[in-house]
Amino acid sequence: MLKGLYIVLGVLLALVIIDYVTGLFAAGAEGKKGTGPGLKSKIGLIGIARKVFIFTIVAVAHLINGVLGDSHLFRDAVVYFYMANELLSILENGGRLGALIPPVIRQAVEVLKSKGGKEGEKEDATTKQP
Repeated sequence: MLKGLYIVLGVLLALVIIDYVTGLFAAGAEGKKGTGPGLKSKIGLIGIARKVFIFTIVAVAHLINGVLGDSHLFRDAVVYFYMANELLSILENGGRLGALIPPVIRQAVEVLKSKGGKEGEKEDATTKQP
């Protein structure tokens, strides 16, 4: 049972690291092109804080599962949500770097981004945190 937890947390950790690194690359590329703010230590620190928050929420979900029973359903749902979110962010960063992304995947990312927040809260690609 713990082996499954370690696997999903390992995958989530890998996605978090890949997202942060690709976000750094994208910010650096945008800064060089003059299309974004570039690399800023304050923005990077906020990005790290967000990544730590992800694992804090996973830990809270794990504690809640302890109260609800031994099914791990809540914790796993939280982990899978963040895995999907990190994957979308990695794809976004790839697009910011100019990588070719298949149109079907690009459309799916746009649909998910538009449904992810309230109206008027869409994030500008140049202000996205790594």
